[in-house]
Amino acid sequence: MSDEVMELKENAEHGAEEPSLAPVTLTMAILAVLVASVTLLGHRAHTEEGVLQTRSADQWAYYQSKESRRKEDVKHIKDLSIFAVQSPEKAEAAKAEDEKEVERYTDEAKEIQQEARNEENEVKVAGRRADRYDLSEVLLEAALVICSITLLTRKRLFWYFGIVLSLIGIGLGVTGWLVH
Repeated sequence: MSDEVMELKENAEHGAEEPSLAPVTLTMAILAVLVASVTLLGHRAHTEEGVLQTRSADQWAYYQSKESRRKEDVKHIKDLSIFAVQSPEKAEAAKAEDEKEVERYTDEAKEIQQEARNEENEVKVAGRRADRYDLSEVLLEAALVICSITLLTRKRLFWYFGIVLSLIGIGLGVTGWLVH
């Protein structure tokens, strides 16, 4: 960041020497602030994406544990039906209890699975938001560089092109903010 500050200082000095370049240096200063802002938003979006990905993985692990328990109870019910038992009444009671557990685990697993899918969708949204911020950052940085070429060449065409790129970059940054 200190290199950008030094570059802006040098550009401001050029603008002070030649007043017709003052709008270019002002544009560059604004672009530097926008680049920093979009970069921060992009980093936060990537962090959010990682946190949500972890939550999603945790939900799927929880789902798997419920499914494993359900399958164990189903196997136990089958075992009680196949093997000879010493106490048929106790076996029937255990079988009824296991059937209730299977039903409970099935219901819980459905809810957990839906939560995991919701988490996955949130990961995708955060990823799209982060991608837009990243592209916005690239366009704003390119606009900043192209505007600085104006100071070297004294040709305003570069400044106008930088402004067009910056508007596209700002638009992408705003759409990243609106993605939900």
